[in-house]
Formats: sequence, C-alpha cells, structure tokens
Amino acid sequence: MVSKIQRRNKIKARIRGKISGTAARPRMSVFRSNKQIYVQLIDDLAGTTLCASSSKGIEEGTKCEIAAKVGEAIAQKALAAGITEVVFDRNGYLFHGRVKSLADAARKGGLKF
Repeated sequence: MVSKIQRRNKIKARIRGKISGTAARPRMSVFRSNKQIYVQLIDDLAGTTLCASSSKGIEEGTKCEIAAKVGEAIAQKALAAGITEVVFDRNGYLFHGRVKSLADAARKGGLKF
C-alpha cells in the first residue's frame, strides 16, 4: 500500500520532470503544511530563489483566505522584481482548496501562468 506522502512524491517527480524555471519565467513552487502555506519563485538554471512569501504572521481568516493573501503578496513581489510570467508548480498537491485560491489570487495580482 502506497502512503499519502509516497503518492505525492511520485506525482511531484513526474511534474518536475516536465517543468523548469528560468530567470525570465521562474517556477512558482507551492508548499502546503497543515497550518501554513509557502510559495517561492525559483530560477532552476541558476539554482536561486528570486522571491518568496508565506502565511507566517497572517492569522485572520480561513486557510483559503490566508492562501489568497499569500498569492497577492507573491504577485506584488514578483511584479516589483520585474517578473510577469511564471510556471506554476503545485508540488504534487491537488489543484483545489488552498493551492487553487493561492493561484487565483496570484493571477488576479498580475502574474501569468
């Protein structure tokens, strides 16, 4: 029997085999824990994180509302850094709930993917 984590890692490896980030179009990687959500814009060619945002310090609202605030924050940081297009990496998580609300808020904030 395959555990939940093993299943997610298998999906994650399959996704990462197909997508990669560059300086012009970085990879927007999402990590979701039970309490927090984190997002980074990563240039895989140079191996650097261009900007990041997390839900640390945001306490009001539901988890989906907090994820939307994180999506807006990363969009603002990316636009300030001159990044308008990204490749979305859901990191093996299903595209619903917190991951979807973060992505929708980032799109609304001006990022294209």
